[in-house]
Amino acid sequence: MKTDESQTSISNYAKLLPGLALTLALFTQGAYAQQPAESNSNASSYQTLYLTNLTSQHDANDIQTDLRNMLPQAKLFYVPSQSALSIRGSAEDISLAQKIVSDLDRNKKIYRLTYTITDIDNGKRLAPQHFSIIVASGSKTDLKQGSKVPLVTGTYTENGPASQNSQVQYQDIGLEIEASLNAYLDGVRLQTKLAESSVAEEKSGVGPQDPIFRQTTFEGTATLAPGKPLVLGSLDIPGTTRRQEVEVVSEAVR
Repeated sequence: MKTDESQTSISNYAKLLPGLALTLALFTQGAYAQQPAESNSNASSYQTLYLTNLTSQHDANDIQTDLRNMLPQAKLFYVPSQSALSIRGSAEDISLAQKIVSDLDRNKKIYRLTYTITDIDNGKRLAPQHFSIIVASGSKTDLKQGSKVPLVTGTYTENGPASQNSQVQYQDIGLEIEASLNAYLDGVRLQTKLAESSVAEEKSGVGPQDPIFRQTTFEGTATLAPGKPLVLGSLDIPGTTRRQEVEVVSEAVR
């Protein structure tokens, strides 16, 4: 009797095997069918991101460095002639890169700096001089006003001793102002250098054509509030009893 029951159970299992095999085959096919969709989600894409406001090489390098650090798996390249960033990566990387560039590619604040230089002779203030320059946040502007003075640095001969020529260099004499600033909140941090030079009346004694140059230089950093003048310092004019007071005021242009 037990033998018949065993044979019946084996027969029933045999009948179930084809169904189990079909179910396993369908499950395996479904697993393979899902793999292309997963690989497509990780497939790399390409996008070109144009910089419309920050076009200098330095600014573009900063954005490129930011993207490289934030998206280590993506490939990036900056094209200076087009002010464009080429990026290749996943869809998530490109979407994040677009947001980063949108946040960073903004117009720089522009300021007008007005320097006022006042001569003071024996306590008497003379007529001031005003110099205005435009500086963008994160950039530097130079202003020069004066003359070029010839300076003989040597001599040489051509075609015999009778032909002697002088080697001449030109020295800038006058006023030079360098200004760079960075905007923050409602003010600016200014780094400036002011140099004033002139030719002294006496000679150096090295040679009859060698002049003596006098120069006074001021360099420093200051914090400016818009519209409020700030005295940076005063300069003594060498060889005279005069001194100059330097004042600067900033004004937002854009």
